[in-house]
Amino acid sequence: MHFVDLWLTRSLSMCLLLQSFVLMILCFHSASMCPKGCVCSHSRGLNVSCSNANLKEIPRDLPPETVLLYLDSNQITSIPNEIFKDLNQLRVLNLSKNGIEFIDEHAFKGVAETLQTLDLSDNRIKSVHKNAFNNLKARARIANNPWHCDCTLQQVLRSMASNHETANNVICKTSVLDEHAGRPFLNAANDADLCNLPKKTTDYAMLVTMFGWFTMVISYVVYYVRQNQEDARRHLEYLKSLPSRQKKPDEADDISTVV
Repeated sequence: MHFVDLWLTRSLSMCLLLQSFVLMILCFHSASMCPKGCVCSHSRGLNVSCSNANLKEIPRDLPPETVLLYLDSNQITSIPNEIFKDLNQLRVLNLSKNGIEFIDEHAFKGVAETLQTLDLSDNRIKSVHKNAFNNLKARARIANNPWHCDCTLQQVLRSMASNHETANNVICKTSVLDEHAGRPFLNAANDADLCNLPKKTTDYAMLVTMFGWFTMVISYVVYYVRQNQEDARRHLEYLKSLPSRQKKPDEADDISTVV
């Protein structure tokens, strides 16, 4: 019995030691995978914080099991294609307070349907590709960017979840219609369908062009008629100015003799 108790005690100690060893390996593995300048921690999944890390681009060695990713307050200027494609557990992505100007068409491929929160506020984004936010289910924050309000932006916001709330926070820095500059995008979109403006502009241009050609033709016809009338008048005056033909004396005598 004593032998059995001793064996169980040692087995339990070995199990605890083995468990601790495994946890150490896992923690060390996670720490070794943490990108340079970032801090990784576990709380309902792996949290990767790279805030204020003077990053100029998004790290490409992010751990695949990342759930929360904070890249705010850096110097990132673009979001390349498929940069997050391996982060299939990502739920929160914070890219606010950077210098982001460009978002590639497939920037959020792989995470568009799993993201719950996407923060792109306080950047330098003027426009994005019309497919950049396709299938994005996240609640997006895109305020405080110098947006150019046009058809593309209208299509982008329509494709996003909670687009009404998102559009209401977008202020048009510039717009295809000057009167919309400085106004919320939602008001601009309600005033005019920005995707129909190019067609209307083309129609107006065609009407103006046709009217110009019509005016030129009418002017040419009027000029041609007046020119002909003027030539006819001059020719008539010329004929009137010619001396009338008088009979010669011989012809008069001949006529008298015959009579």
